Amino acid sequence: MIVTSGSVTLNKDPQNLVGISIGGGAPYCPCLYVVQVFDNTPASRDGTIQAGDEITGVGGVRVKGKGKVEVARLIQSFPVLTNSKIFQESVTIYFNKLHADPKQGKTLDIVLKKLKHKMVENMEASTADALGLSRAILVNGMFRMSSDSLVKKMDELNRTALMFSGLVQHTRSLVRAIFQLSKVHRTFGEIMSQIGVKEPQVRAGQAFTHFGEAHRELEKFAVGTLKQLQPVCFLHVLLGLG
Repeated sequence: MIVTSGSVTLNKDPQNLVGISIGGGAPYCPCLYVVQVFDNTPASRDGTIQAGDEITGVGGVRVKGKGKVEVARLIQSFPVLTNSKIFQESVTIYFNKLHADPKQGKTLDIVLKKLKHKMVENMEASTADALGLSRAILVNGMFRMSSDSLVKKMDELNRTALMFSGLVQHTRSLVRAIFQLSKVHRTFGEIMSQIGVKEPQVRAGQAFTHFGEAHRELEKFAVGTLKQLQPVCFLHVLLGLG
């Protein structure tokens, strides 16, 4: 990793702000750093200063040993006279930037996030706020999950989704099989009924007829069951049951 120093001059917005949140500082932390760069602000539009950069000076004044509130007020206290009538409020911020190896970028990001969660786990809210970690406290307090826990939960959800997807496919196949079987019952019942009508022996004809009616009842029961499942499986589209 490489540390470089730099500076940026930002024109402040009408609220006399540059659009950054500062963390660290006395008495809890020896350095001050940028916690967040807010969207649609002078700092975000410029793009030079980023979250994680260490603030070393403001307008030529060294800020080592100062508190974050003091530095914020220092940033607000730098108007520059451009002519006799107009004040263009701008401020120069000096910073150190840490450049990580791009090949280890994701690994470093995960390690730093895990370290931050570990730090704020047993930290008072006031201390975390002074260090600029109140946002992490909020997330940690609401979910109590580290990045490892989130990954495990995501894997568990993926496995559950895969299981339910398999169940849906199995149910669709089963429903189609029931529908095809109902068609077989209907055809078999029609054939048995026709045989019963043409059978010269009365008792044999009655037996064939009853057998055919039984198969027709099975077909009616299957179709009735499938129609009840229409809202769930859209069977009126899959099977054309109308």
